[in-house]
Amino acid sequence: MTGQVAKRDWKAVRLDAGAGVLLRPWHAGDLDALLLHANDEQVSRGTSDRFPFPYTRADGEAFLTGRVVDFNAPVFAIELDGQACGGIGVRPGHGERRHGAELGYWLGRRHWHRGHMTRVVGAFAPWVMHALSLYRLQAAALDFNSASARVLLKNGFIEEGTQRRAVLKRGKLHDLRSFARTRDTLDDAD
Repeated sequence: MTGQVAKRDWKAVRLDAGAGVLLRPWHAGDLDALLLHANDEQVSRGTSDRFPFPYTRADGEAFLTGRVVDFNAPVFAIELDGQACGGIGVRPGHGERRHGAELGYWLGRRHWHRGHMTRVVGAFAPWVMHALSLYRLQAAALDFNSASARVLLKNGFIEEGTQRRAVLKRGKLHDLRSFARTRDTLDDAD
């Protein structure tokens, strides 16, 4: 389907990222956990403005009902210890860019610096490239977010360049580092 995400049912998907980390679809019962982890200024400072701070109950409800992101694309909760504590997903391209998608992710601060996100991206990136028949998966990291850049580099993404002064976040201009993971054919193991 050109111009929109083909409807698929992702409800049965469960991806084991290792070390007790599970990727699975979001559900209404995740609201309290979402609020616990998303309502953190340090978490939101590295995300797009679709992820606000403060993160209110209304924001969580809007997200979980699909008014913020398109759940026709794979957009999953990151679950640790039986509780959603972050998210990962893609926004597929359209038209002549339908062979690619943009990756985004976040994780609650209490789970930072433990290698969880490296495992999450390591499980999700090849899976989503196969599931959506993608040749290109791209991601971006704000200039101060070196941890996110390391996650991408450890998972086969190549840094393609920097968009200077590309993002105005909380009154300050930031450079945006661009990364991509690609493959030449749909049969490539990547």
